[in-house]
Amino acid sequence: MKMKMLNKALAGLLAGASLLAGNAALAVQDMPGGPAVRQLNLTEPVTRIAAEIHWLHWMMLILCTVIFIGVFGVMFYSIFKHRKSKGAKSASFHESTTVEIIWTVVPFILVIGMALPATKTVVAMKDTTNSDITIKATGYQWKWGYDYLKGEGEGVSFISTLSTPRDQINNQAPKGNEYLMEVDNEVVVPVNKKIRVVLTANDVIHAWMIPAFGVKQDAIPGFVRDTWFRAEKVGVYRGQCAELCGKEHAFMPIVVRVVSQEDYSKWVEGKQKEMAAKADDPTKTYTMAELMQRGEKVYAANCAVCHQPNGKGAGTFPALDGSKVVLGPLKGQMEILLHGKNAMPAWKQLSDVELAAVMTYTRNHWGNKTGEVVQPAQFTSGRAGTFPAGGGAAGEQKAADAPAQNPSADKQAGVAGNRAAG
Repeated sequence: MKMKMLNKALAGLLAGASLLAGNAALAVQDMPGGPAVRQLNLTEPVTRIAAEIHWLHWMMLILCTVIFIGVFGVMFYSIFKHRKSKGAKSASFHESTTVEIIWTVVPFILVIGMALPATKTVVAMKDTTNSDITIKATGYQWKWGYDYLKGEGEGVSFISTLSTPRDQINNQAPKGNEYLMEVDNEVVVPVNKKIRVVLTANDVIHAWMIPAFGVKQDAIPGFVRDTWFRAEKVGVYRGQCAELCGKEHAFMPIVVRVVSQEDYSKWVEGKQKEMAAKADDPTKTYTMAELMQRGEKVYAANCAVCHQPNGKGAGTFPALDGSKVVLGPLKGQMEILLHGKNAMPAWKQLSDVELAAVMTYTRNHWGNKTGEVVQPAQFTSGRAGTFPAGGGAAGEQKAADAPAQNPSADKQAGVAGNRAAG
């Protein structure tokens, strides 16, 4: 009786699990421009190079399969047909010129048959001449910077950052269909135009990869590499950084939107107007409120992923709340923001206004109350090697009072002072 009840209970559990799994599978949908549910083949190509890669893949797979079946078929047939139990006796001969010619010529022909189309495709992949538009892509930990260098759109530049909400990443909200594959600023290009992408990196090696384009090129600090594509179909196409680049490697998506020539011209016009409207004046003297409001956005977009929104840090990333660097002289924090230190990358790609805003924000937020306002002009001078003297008086007093309140906080602040902070 107990056994029957147990079997019924197990059957019910299995049925429930199957139902849940089925519902979960139905809830997942193909990602527009990205992976498809239960995808087995390569991503559908939208460039000639990607189509040739597909053809090479299947041609070589079929060829290798035929060779595998042929070789092992002959081997197992020979083992079975000429086994000792049937009284088979091995032939006795020293050499066979015919056999040696066959097993030399046939593999040679197969290798040449694979090498010629593959070489043709690789040579075409490296031909970046006569491009219609040239875009520079710079890899940062962990985002991409884009500058339109040549062709229509010249002068347009922006930073492209993961836009998936943190509550989805932290499993505090349902995940969207474009989870970890969505950005705040997409790369926009016209259809049927040759796009040259010039690649480099600011910190470590990254890789720019769009499977639908058949493109994957490393971005290496101190080096310039290039690749190209010509998308033949309007749509949105997604990729990721394909080189392990640190803690947030999985959070570096790439999104390219291919549009008609007319829509591209409209996008360029709108982007240029947007950039003109957002242009900052580094010579202006900003108020504390203005810098704090701007600094909060800059911190959320660039710093919170490591130092956390509450400024308490995480793991090897130091806390900024109570940090001796943040509460210390202006020069120390400015040098780290501009040039980096240890695990902290340089942030000189940000404008002087953005740097001044985020520095003002960190020095006057959470428990940090220095009362100091850092102006963009100070960062302009800092880039030239001239840093302001002093600063951090209120912070030094707070740091001096901290041991009496919480010894562990002083220890954490000391670690933050020795590591990169900002």
